[in-house]
Parts: sequence; C-alpha cells; structure tokens
Amino acid sequence: MQLRNAADVSTAPIAALGLVGGYVAARETGIRPLGGVVLGAAGLYAGRTWLTKAGAPATAGLAALYLGGFGASHPLAKRIGAWPSVLTVAALSAAASWAVADRRR
Repeated sequence: MQLRNAADVSTAPIAALGLVGGYVAARETGIRPLGGVVLGAAGLYAGRTWLTKAGAPATAGLAALYLGGFGASHPLAKRIGAWPSVLTVAALSAAASWAVADRRR
C-alpha cells in the first residue's frame, strides 16, 4: 500500500476523524490505548501534509492544537458532555487544519 502524495491530502477530515475515531475506538472497545493509536495515526498522517503544505512552525501549532484538543476534551466533557466536547474539539482542529494547510493548493 502506498500513501497518497502529502500535497494532495486534505487534512481537515483526517484531524476530525482522528479525534472522533479515537474517542469511539476507546469508548466502544473499553481499550483506551486503542483510542490513542487511532488519534496518533491520524495525527501523523495529517502532520506530514501540514509539514509539506505549511511548514514546520504551522505544523507545530496544528499538532499542539490537535493534541491540546484531545486533552481539553476531558475537562470540557464534564461541563457539556462527552459527545459535544469531542465534536467541538474535532471541529476546531478541522477548521484550523483547513485554514492553515488545506486551502493552500
């Protein structure tokens, strides 16, 4: 299997999928590390495109937002609920990915 060219990948859906998919994998299997594997794999795949399209500083910022969203979703879930929290951080990460990297074609 060959990965698509990094410049041809849209990262907004990958960032959202990593956060939502990681949550679903951990919740449905009861295996929290499996959620981390999903989160990490999507983050690495998006990260190679962020680096190609937007450079290292932007990649560092997007990665911090992506991982920070994962961390922030936990205390946010106590205030607004698990699903609203996960969907909020996924939407923010996707929007930032689009604004910083994906709209550059």
